[in-house]
Amino acid sequence: MQGLPEPESAVQINALLSCGEKKRRTPTRIKEKRRTVSLLLHHLKKVRTKTPAGNEVLFDSNGDAPPLHDFFQWQMTSEDTSRFLKLGTFDANGSKGQKFIFNSSAIKWGGRFRKVPVSICSESCVPGYRKSALEGRPRCCFECVPCSEGSITNQTGSSDCMKCPHDHWSSESRDRCIPKSFTFLSYQDVLGLTLALISIFLFLNASCVFGVFVFYRDTPVVRANNRGISYILLVSLMLCFLCAMNFIGRPKKLTCMLRQIIFGIIFSMCVSCVLAKTITVVIAFRATNPKSNLKKFLGPKVAYAIILTCTLIQVTIGVAWLTTSPSFPEHITSPAMKEIILGCNEGSIVWFYSMLAFMGLLASVSFIVSFLARNLPDSFNETRFITFSMLVFVSVWLSFIPAYLSTKGKYLVAVEIFAILASSVGLLFCIFAPKVFIIFLRPDRNTRNYLMSKSKGNVKSK
Repeated sequence: MQGLPEPESAVQINALLSCGEKKRRTPTRIKEKRRTVSLLLHHLKKVRTKTPAGNEVLFDSNGDAPPLHDFFQWQMTSEDTSRFLKLGTFDANGSKGQKFIFNSSAIKWGGRFRKVPVSICSESCVPGYRKSALEGRPRCCFECVPCSEGSITNQTGSSDCMKCPHDHWSSESRDRCIPKSFTFLSYQDVLGLTLALISIFLFLNASCVFGVFVFYRDTPVVRANNRGISYILLVSLMLCFLCAMNFIGRPKKLTCMLRQIIFGIIFSMCVSCVLAKTITVVIAFRATNPKSNLKKFLGPKVAYAIILTCTLIQVTIGVAWLTTSPSFPEHITSPAMKEIILGCNEGSIVWFYSMLAFMGLLASVSFIVSFLARNLPDSFNETRFITFSMLVFVSVWLSFIPAYLSTKGKYLVAVEIFAILASSVGLLFCIFAPKVFIIFLRPDRNTRNYLMSKSKGNVKSK
């Protein structure tokens, strides 16, 4: 036997083994016996020998024999006989990769199984799904339910989904949180680009009408309808079409502060021009009586005073808004939203609606005055077109308020841009389209004699 202890140790072992239980157990003898056992274990750890079958026997540092196992399976053969088939071995002393050798293909599973049976009722849920217990079934039986939007599972067999942070959203597979995207009405967006192109197109149309009025400034149709006010109104409409562009793009501090105020001032100038036109026409008709006191109000000064006064009131509202509670950019998000909305907080909603209310007041007064003066002679029949243009204007902005309150994000901005463009188109088309039609297609009506004859004819008929 290899690794046997030295003779002295052997004597000690023999003495230990021959130590009778009948001898008196004195403290010295007990202490000596413990020392002998410790020495015995020390030498046993060095023992290395082989069995008659050729297997090596040895002990590890703890005095335990390393395991050596064979794996067998009892199998039935086709002749209805049984056999033990060796499937593999485990040898703790084997070299790396050779300690465990197993032939899994040799296993025969009973019954209907052709592969390793699963010991649970349901397969584990993959990431993105959570377990949902089945009523009346064991706990190991469940169904896999996908996580809801904004929540994920990133481990197999999860029982609950976890919410993503407020600035993140779940991926399509619900297995990870990704940063939320920013959304606003941009020029790269189809909606934003379409509105921008429409604004530019309408600005060019208004510019062409302005050019026509300047070129034909000495014709009766242009002169009879307050030429100076028409110029101011056309320039204001051109600016209205351009100010819609301020609402497109990433919100910034300066654009948020100024875009509503600029829009309010320009629109107030437009509507005040319409009001000045209407009042001028009414005064001109009422002042035909030589004894009328309204003659002193004839001339452009009254019209310009109306335009300047109404515009200054709106400027005052805008300055007060800027100094007290101006608009500012903000990020709008919540755990239930998959995007972060970039928009402008109006600051004081009171000033915002005050601006709209003042424009509505101007439009209402213009509509009432023009409606009452709709039956003036044909040479002054611009009031009929003003009536219709103000009707369009008021209808658009009355529809805008509920739409503004019920939308958010880029669609809220798009609604306001649409209201700006629609009301501006109403003014441009209703007031100036008939005049452009006469200038180009009916030049026979663009004469002083024609206008005077129509005016006299209407006066006699009345």
